[in-house]
Amino acid sequence: MIRHVVLFKRKAGADKDAHLEGALTERMAALGAHIPEIRHWRVAANELVRPISWDYVLESEVEDAQALDAYLLHPLHQALVADLKPYFDWAAVDYTV
Repeated sequence: MIRHVVLFKRKAGADKDAHLEGALTERMAALGAHIPEIRHWRVAANELVRPISWDYVLESEVEDAQALDAYLLHPLHQALVADLKPYFDWAAVDYTV
């Protein structure tokens, strides 16, 4: 299994838009149910405010690198990425579990 972890942070200088942010994170949370390669999917908001904190985390698992590629190239994922890019910066880590 490969664990795919992504941290999201509102872009520097981006005004907080609660409606947009809520819509984006709802779409993010729902995405896992629509892509067959995904075995585990969780999206959570940061609960503590610290200088090193990011705003959201996505934790997911897929069978292997081929399944990860299928997820990353899936049209629903690509559409969400296009909408996330103007509002969030992110960092990802992928590792074997």
